[in-house]
Amino acid sequence: MTVATRRQFDLDRTFSYANMLKWQQLHQVVLSTITNIIRQYLKGSIGQAFVAPFDVRLTTNGGNSDQQITTVVQPDIFVVCDRSKLDDRGCLGAPDWIVEIVSPGNTSRDTKTKFDLYEESGVSEYWIVYPGLKSVAIYVLDNGQYRLSAEYAEPGPVPVATLPGLALEWEEIFAE
Repeated sequence: MTVATRRQFDLDRTFSYANMLKWQQLHQVVLSTITNIIRQYLKGSIGQAFVAPFDVRLTTNGGNSDQQITTVVQPDIFVVCDRSKLDDRGCLGAPDWIVEIVSPGNTSRDTKTKFDLYEESGVSEYWIVYPGLKSVAIYVLDNGQYRLSAEYAEPGPVPVATLPGLALEWEEIFAE
């Protein structure tokens, strides 16, 4: 499989169904790989990893009743360390760590809309994974604002700030 270029993620372009199938398959492989690594690490701990579709009800308005909640998202992957946030309908409040896997067509949603929403909601760590570019951008909440902690685009460990001791291997994330 060839590495995608930034031009391939241009939202103004038209994409074929074959392109979409390839990106969808790559998205699923990366999602499964990352999720398996996280779940293995969390085995026996208080934290728990989830994948979409699983509702995260963000309490950006301050209230947490169904009538007050106006923002519900389904991140690709997320980790909750405070199990009291979990109920039979999903997660109430900000997860500790969210991973979004970018595909053409959702780039601006993940890099701007969700970025701002997760920052405002208090998600401690936000990863944006670009499978076609084989890169990961990591943002960590610092005084209520995200700061770019690191970018990884070559082989080596990719540490998780929220889960000290966990580092995903870049080669494993993007294995073909």
